[in-house]
Amino acid sequence: MSTNNTHEIVVLGAGYTGLIATARLARYTRKLNTRITLVNPSPRFVERLRMHQVAAGQELTDFQIPELLAGTGVEFHRAAATAIDTAARAVTLDDGAVLHYDRLVYALGSTTDTSTVPGAAEHAWTLNDPLLAHHFSRRLPEIAAAGGTVTVCGGGLTGIEAAAEIAEAHPGLTVELVSAAEPGSMMGEKARAYLNRVLDRLGVVRTVGVKVTKVLPDAVRLDTGELVASDLILWTTGVRVSPLAAQAGIATDAKGLIITDPTLRSVSHPEIHAIGDAALVRQAWGQLHGTCQSGVVTADYTAAVIARLVRGKTVKPLRFGYFHQPVSLGRKDAVIQFTNADDTPNRWYLKGKAAVVYKEQVSGTPPVAAKLSRYVKLPVQLSKGGRATRKTA
Repeated sequence: MSTNNTHEIVVLGAGYTGLIATARLARYTRKLNTRITLVNPSPRFVERLRMHQVAAGQELTDFQIPELLAGTGVEFHRAAATAIDTAARAVTLDDGAVLHYDRLVYALGSTTDTSTVPGAAEHAWTLNDPLLAHHFSRRLPEIAAAGGTVTVCGGGLTGIEAAAEIAEAHPGLTVELVSAAEPGSMMGEKARAYLNRVLDRLGVVRTVGVKVTKVLPDAVRLDTGELVASDLILWTTGVRVSPLAAQAGIATDAKGLIITDPTLRSVSHPEIHAIGDAALVRQAWGQLHGTCQSGVVTADYTAAVIARLVRGKTVKPLRFGYFHQPVSLGRKDAVIQFTNADDTPNRWYLKGKAAVVYKEQVSGTPPVAAKLSRYVKLPVQLSKGGRATRKTA
């Protein structure tokens, strides 16, 4: 907690939400007596929207967080938070440092959960870490040369994108996508049909309507009892969040998400602002789910809220509605399903080369927006959801 009239703001996590929140905070509070510290274990910004590209063997731009925030006055602290003392308003880091805060932005995000199925943690790969994704990609050429198989577990957007990317980059592989639900089930009929045509063209084999009950070194066992042999297994289903908030006594739900009020402040500790995958955020139409789309918006909103609170002004509740579901299908194809506020599909969708351009713009926006925020105010919110967000909850 500050003792010299400087308002101390600490941001935990520099993923999409943490980075955007920090950049916008620097802009919105630049005329105020604030000090902003961003805490993250790595100085490199991880583009999680592109981890499937790394897994397929592509090199991404090396965005360094200090460079993206250069000139903003933000202090970058390379470390991981290990504890939060809410009474003292202090965060302990794994390098021994203790940071005191007047306001804390909790943006620790989520990771793929490998704890729910036996063997997944030991034998399956994930896209949680860029280095591991890179190591995964280095094994693909040899397996492809031998006509081997890669199994992608999970038919959500991450699983679809990974399966398509790997199949396109390594046509000698058999890529099998195992999913409890039909891939693209969240999309409209026409967009889903296009997605399936592209997966067919790329040779992605789909096993649908089954669950993986065990992961073995060279296979996955399904709930039907069948064994699906595989040379390499990629796990993309299920998420979990850091236990840090719950351990600190901050009010969370059963999954560890910080329960927030309509302005995204903790209901138990209002000096803590939770954003992105780590926050339980409710709108009139329902609960937000973890996406970059909603995460970036909650980040920008929270930065504006903090700036107003520091000035002693009132704030309005968040209003947000989903706008689209962008899905890349390799480097040469994509499909964009436009949605209603609650993320259900509407009649409009985009496909082919136009969708590729659209998806690339979406994926590339966050680091660019963070870098340019010190110069101009860039819009990040695509939709407030119209009347759907004004209904009584």
